Amino acid sequence: MTETTGQTEYGAVQTDSIYLDYNATAPVRPEVVQLVATVMGTVGNASSVHASGRLARKRVEDARAHVAALVGAHSDNVIFTSGGTEADNLALSGFGDRRLVVSAVEHGAVLAPALLSAADTAVVPVDAAGLIDLAALERVLAEEGRPATVSIMLANNETGAIEPVRAVVDLARRHGALVHTDAVQAAGKIPLDIEDLEVDFLSLSAHKLGGPQGVGALVLREDREVRAQVVGGGQERGRRSGTENVAGIAGFGEAARLALDGLSHYAGLAALRDDIERRTGEIAPARHVYAAEVPRLPNTSCLSMPGVKSETQVMMFDLAGIAISAGSACSSGKVSASHVLDAMAVPEDEALTAVRVSLGWASTAADADRFVETWADIYRRCGQHAVDAA
Repeated sequence: MTETTGQTEYGAVQTDSIYLDYNATAPVRPEVVQLVATVMGTVGNASSVHASGRLARKRVEDARAHVAALVGAHSDNVIFTSGGTEADNLALSGFGDRRLVVSAVEHGAVLAPALLSAADTAVVPVDAAGLIDLAALERVLAEEGRPATVSIMLANNETGAIEPVRAVVDLARRHGALVHTDAVQAAGKIPLDIEDLEVDFLSLSAHKLGGPQGVGALVLREDREVRAQVVGGGQERGRRSGTENVAGIAGFGEAARLALDGLSHYAGLAALRDDIERRTGEIAPARHVYAAEVPRLPNTSCLSMPGVKSETQVMMFDLAGIAISAGSACSSGKVSASHVLDAMAVPEDEALTAVRVSLGWASTAADADRFVETWADIYRRCGQHAVDAA
């Protein structure tokens, strides 16, 4: 996605900037912007019985149907939340007093509440490609104790690796466990059907689809009792109280509709991703692409640049007008390797040179070309090649 120069109260917009950070948040689709603006220009509480309230309720229920269709669910089983994080938290705490079993590469929205809420939470290791160790999972599930909820992401946000969710479900069923999948990154990028996956519930986030930030959903495969974490007005059939964000929900529904229609476009992004990986490999044969040996999201590449720290790359790409993400996280000025790459046993010095490139609905071949040209320039100036030449 290329943006033109502009000036706002927040400062200048980079000329011809390219956005390649869709896994962080996708640009909002123009159709979504238009619908959200229209809804915000009207008044109505979806719990009110007068005409304005009924119109708001219709917009919420239309959106619920579109979100359900994206994942092959029944619309009554869609619980709107404030985002993927709240949906993940509700999945881990809303279905009884259970042990929690999570993989080592889960998003913080799953890892943090799991580790905080249960003393007997188990973190299951992954292999070198980032896929859950099914033998280790079976050993954990066989342990005596309370019934478990297993949470395994459908696709990793950093590497794009697609987890063997159906195999996880098969193991979980043998031991009476529920299964939740964080499908935030996968939805809209690959076909997704909750009935085919046979998970008990999954999480979604609107802004990963080109919808507005601040709205998501927990989707149930079957209607079941949910222990609400937000109580008060009894909205969402008593499963999540609070006046519905009608404009945000309407935008979520429109983004879900467009995402379902655009799955073939996302599949085609694999060619751009593969081209980026091939060409950077020709420039620097020592660079690594993580999880390349397993099925991945078609839009995602996590790759290293030998000799150049990830934060340096992000800054230099930004100066060149290209937005990407680091494969490492900064906290209070301290740089540490990604927990995902650490769980995959990637050496720390190598992990600290990894970045993530994520394409999306507006990405073009020209964007990929400019990324590779800039990658080559940064590597020639700062990489291992430059170090060795000096």
